[in-house]
Amino acid sequence: MSKIYIILFLSFICVNICGASTDSRKAFIKKYKSIAIEEMDRTGIPASIKLAQGMLESGCGTSKLAVNANNHFGIKCHNWNGASFTMDDDKRNECFRKYRNPEESWVDHSEFLLSRPRYAFLFDLPKTDYKGWAKGLKKAGYATASDYAQKLIKIIEEEELYQFDRPGKKIHPIPNELNYKLSESKNYQSRVVYINKIPSVKVKEGDTFESIAQYFNIPLKKLLKYNDKNELSIRTGMHVFLAKKKNKAPKGYTFHKTKAGDTMYMISQIYGIKLAKLLQYNYMGNDEKPQVGEMISLRGPAQLY
Repeated sequence: MSKIYIILFLSFICVNICGASTDSRKAFIKKYKSIAIEEMDRTGIPASIKLAQGMLESGCGTSKLAVNANNHFGIKCHNWNGASFTMDDDKRNECFRKYRNPEESWVDHSEFLLSRPRYAFLFDLPKTDYKGWAKGLKKAGYATASDYAQKLIKIIEEEELYQFDRPGKKIHPIPNELNYKLSESKNYQSRVVYINKIPSVKVKEGDTFESIAQYFNIPLKKLLKYNDKNELSIRTGMHVFLAKKKNKAPKGYTFHKTKAGDTMYMISQIYGIKLAKLLQYNYMGNDEKPQVGEMISLRGPAQLY
């Protein structure tokens, strides 16, 4: 085969691969943008960074590790007590974390970054500083490739993933039944975030259930019911849901390990689960409190052994 034919053949392959890669990226973004945004709201890690890392580390979900272990972020075992998958990487027969589904990998990726002191400085950066996060991940040693940060930034800018990091960006439309009324103040509207695909407002000092109900034109009694409340006490930092909570947490959020001060109500608000369902899954009464370190089941009845 002549050189010109070889070049044309390779060019044809490259175009097809690039075209398929673009389609794969779009499909990957569509499938995982919701959990990337949910994790950003929960932890502060930019959704653009999670999506770009997921694409790069997993080949848009097609890598050997992603297919066999649902591991989208290349996280090795590192004091891991769960299932594992062995394959060659920097060394032969390295141990990687294995998950029941890809979404668990996305949640564990957040926990991995949150629990390692070397990544702590990243959480002082704004959610919108994807370049700072990309360079910081490389600096902290997440990957050995010298151009790791540049690769992440390139993916984010090519796919415009930064749009998912914008404060107040409405990824899902607010349900019509809320019939929220517009006013001169955009205060509450700009603070709407989605937890478990349910619109909610994070409470700031001075907010009340009455003011939130009035702004969104929701009967106060109904707003309290959405949030499993029978009285008007409200706490700065909590989320007030503007529609009914779900019967289970989003896919990937299987358990919550309790910390000092956690209550079942707080856990139900963190994940957007009806309190009655959460208590039912964990065989607990209304007045029972979880023990520190207890694993609270979020998607179905806890297994009793």
